[in-house]
Amino acid sequence: MSENQNLLAEQRRALILDEVRRRGGVRVNELTRKLGVSDMTVRRDLDALARQGVLEKVHGGAVPVVEASTHEPGFEAKSGLELSAKEDIARAAAELVPPGAAIALSGGTTTYALAHQLLDVPDLTVVTNSVRVADVFHAAQRTSGPRQGAATVVLTGGVRTPSDSLVGPVADQAIAALHFDLLFLGVHGISLEAGLSTPNLAEAETNRRLVQSARRVVVVADHTKWGVVGLSSFAKLEQVDTLVTDAGLEAEARAEVSEHLRLIVAGEPENGD
Repeated sequence: MSENQNLLAEQRRALILDEVRRRGGVRVNELTRKLGVSDMTVRRDLDALARQGVLEKVHGGAVPVVEASTHEPGFEAKSGLELSAKEDIARAAAELVPPGAAIALSGGTTTYALAHQLLDVPDLTVVTNSVRVADVFHAAQRTSGPRQGAATVVLTGGVRTPSDSLVGPVADQAIAALHFDLLFLGVHGISLEAGLSTPNLAEAETNRRLVQSARRVVVVADHTKWGVVGLSSFAKLEQVDTLVTDAGLEAEARAEVSEHLRLIVAGEPENGD
């Protein structure tokens, strides 16, 4: 990081969080030099990140939060993280969706961003277990009124999780009876050893049903999800066709991912293009 006086607060905080995670902790005076901002600005950024639960303030700086594998942040907490990356991923993922497709969107803040990008794709059938995702399409229809080519949205039933997903036997049964061309899946964590994982056992089972019902599985996940392992694995990397991520994913991780599935880095050409 160098002189970044013109960075937006969101970008600055993303840089701070990456530095904390990479180094295992940072001091305020180091951040002021690297970011080119005042102590007060850095302390406000650390306060905001601490409220989101992604780092812990200590005397003179900050350290990463060591989360239990069962910890599941709520939708609002996650929605403030990696905003630019999620928007980039959403735009790249939307290009994979042809008109008239039957698609499924799981719960999560990245799939929520993707839903906004899909509003103008005609004649979609969208199955989702996310209250937030369904609201994106319903709100658009309320605002613009009935229009030709508007998406048909199917919201599964189920029990609501902290991330506003619907899970459990009702959701599982509804999903098992359906078949999708494409599944866009948000994840808590992704790794070589554990595959796709979540801290919520019921959500893991519902995600398994989503994967089983899809012809193609596309994971939409920013670079901070790589190497994270939740309590319950629900799919192996070999069950995933494509990972859409952001430019923050390191070269070593990119090489590892590419051995197992198609990798799309938002804003970058694919290998061979």
